[in-house]
Amino acid sequence: MIKKHIKTIIITSILTLAPMIVGIVLWDKLPMEIPTHFGLNNQPDGYSSKAFAVFGIPLMMLAMHIVCIFATKIDPKMKSINDKIFTLVLYIIPAVSLLICAMIYPYALGKEMRIGLFVILFMGLIFTVSGNYLPKCKQSYTVGIKLPWTLEDAENWNKTHTLAGKLWFIGGLVIIATSFLESPVIFFTIVVVMVLVPTVYSYLLFKKKKDKSE
Repeated sequence: MIKKHIKTIIITSILTLAPMIVGIVLWDKLPMEIPTHFGLNNQPDGYSSKAFAVFGIPLMMLAMHIVCIFATKIDPKMKSINDKIFTLVLYIIPAVSLLICAMIYPYALGKEMRIGLFVILFMGLIFTVSGNYLPKCKQSYTVGIKLPWTLEDAENWNKTHTLAGKLWFIGGLVIIATSFLESPVIFFTIVVVMVLVPTVYSYLLFKKKKDKSE
């Protein structure tokens, strides 16, 4: 699968490092310290050196990107991973890297940025897109809802991912629709529901099947 997607891997790796190029172009305009972490009030509560913000963060993101690729490569069930889903996975970290660039550079240059809105919108989009693909996931140790019950039972895996797909798609849309409120409470409440419901549902399926076998 890795060889099959080598062009996509190269493209996504370049995209992950693209903020470095932007940072180099803006180097003389950027301050020596750049805000790289923000609180719930959209105000910076963590700063990094210009060198780390421009070079360190993209390189860290690239390292994470490579780890995800090789984690998929060594997955015993790698052949079960859908090509489209693997492509989606490949683009997540580059998207995060570009999002970070789009937030911290303008802010460092004095632009007013609604960081919370950016993050919530991005997460809503990720959940919506992922929800569309979740029902197509086949059993694997790297992609999907990896619970003891889903990994040992294909039927449990399929039913859990069908439910989770619908829930994540709807939940993602709700997150996007409420993003203008920039409310962490609303966001995390929706995420908790999206995580807990499929988990409980999967366990109940497991328990029901276990009780029948006994």
